[in-house]
Order: sequence, then structure tokens, then C-alpha cells
Amino acid sequence: MRNWLLPIMLLLSLSLSGCGYNTLQSTDEQIKASWSEVLNQYQRRADLVPNLVNVVKGYAAHEKDVLTQVTEARARVGSIQATPELINDEQAFAKFQQAQAQMSSALSRLLAVSESYPQLKADGVFRDLQAQLEGTENRITVARNRYIKAVQEYNVTVRSFPGNLTAMMFGYKTKPNFSVENEKEISTAPKVDFGAAPAAR
Repeated sequence: MRNWLLPIMLLLSLSLSGCGYNTLQSTDEQIKASWSEVLNQYQRRADLVPNLVNVVKGYAAHEKDVLTQVTEARARVGSIQATPELINDEQAFAKFQQAQAQMSSALSRLLAVSESYPQLKADGVFRDLQAQLEGTENRITVARNRYIKAVQEYNVTVRSFPGNLTAMMFGYKTKPNFSVENEKEISTAPKVDFGAAPAAR
């Protein structure tokens, strides 16, 4: 009996590695790691918002609509439970994307306000926060692209033969990804200068 045990175990391990099981495991872990980094960068952005709002409020208190929109967008982002399960729920993932897109849009409007306030643009704290925000937006783009690639690799394994059989056997399903339409919208970092005509020389 022992003489047969080793070959059987070897055969099982070879069949599991050849059927995509190990690839499913490694790509699933890569998705989790990539998603954690996406969340980390989005949280970093959300953490910058209160300080940015306060600085703008100091110079442009009557821009209440814009300030309110940013505050509400941040609240919507914060209300979404960004648990690891979120990446397995297409509807929850879509809501997360929408909330982050609204945050990007609100931040763009907030930064556009600075064009009307030269003193605000010249404020050192505002410039520092602006630079941090731009850097964070770039890191969000990088983190999100890594996540997109990880999901793509995983989904190909789940859908391709023989990995699809293994995926069905162990209950692995495709994971939602950032959509192309949404990707275009949220991959653009908030701009500082929105259509302000250059001064004539």
C-alpha cells in the first residue's frame, strides 16, 4: 500500500498544478495584494480632503456648493465597506467605482476654484496639499493598473481550459474589474487649471 501512496500523491500534485489550481491560488493572492494597495491609496486621498477643504474655505468660504460636494463625496466613499469581499461582488464593486469617480470629480471642481483666488493659489499649505493630492492620484493610477492586470490574469485562468474546470470544482468565479468607461473617467488626476485662458503677453 505504501508503495502506491507516493506515486498517487505525485500524480495528484502534478494534476493539480497542470489544471490551473496553483495559478488560481497565486493570482487570487496577487489580486488581494493589489486591491489592498488600491484601497491604501484611495484612503490616502480621502485623508487629504478635510485639510484641503479647510484651506479653500479660508479663502473661498462662499463657495459652499463646491465645498459641500467634496465633503459629501468623501462621506459616500467612507460609507462603503471596502472589505476583501467587495472584489467578489460586481454590484458592490460598481458602487465603489462610482463613489471614487464622484470624489475625483468633486476634487477637480474644488481645485478649479483656486483659479479665482490668487491668494489661495499662493498659499504654501494649499500648494503642498495640492502636490500631495497629485502624487496620490498618480499612485492610485499605478495601483489600479496593477489590480487590473492581476484580475485579468486571474479571469483568463478561470475562463480557460482546463483551469475553468478546476475553477468550477473549487467555486472560483471571475472577479469584477474597473470598466473601460470608468477607467477613462477616474484615471485622470484632478487638474489645477481648468480652462483659465492664458494671459496675453
